[in-house]
Amino acid sequence: MTNTNDMIKNEIASQDVVVFMKGTPQFPQCGFSGQVVQILDYLGVPFKGINVLDNAEIRQGIKDFSNWPTIPQVYVKGEFVGGCDIVREMFQSGELASHLSEAGVIGKQAAKA
Repeated sequence: MTNTNDMIKNEIASQDVVVFMKGTPQFPQCGFSGQVVQILDYLGVPFKGINVLDNAEIRQGIKDFSNWPTIPQVYVKGEFVGGCDIVREMFQSGELASHLSEAGVIGKQAAKA
């Protein structure tokens, strides 16, 4: 588990926005992961998608790491933001664009917030 935790820490530290998801950004393999991809794409936010279906240790490890039971999971500047429902609610209220802008992750829509 330590190696999995180290890998997760390295991934979220090396990118501004990381999404642990089912599938890839180009081919999400669940509706919730697809919604998160659509939201981030709409905001013009570059992100790294990590396919948890490729590795069972990462799939369980990210749940243990965040103490959050579901996938996808979104991290911004190393901080866990939430899953699909939270990201969608933040997007709809404008809070996600503000959060990304304040974190220095500027997308086309976030820059207008």
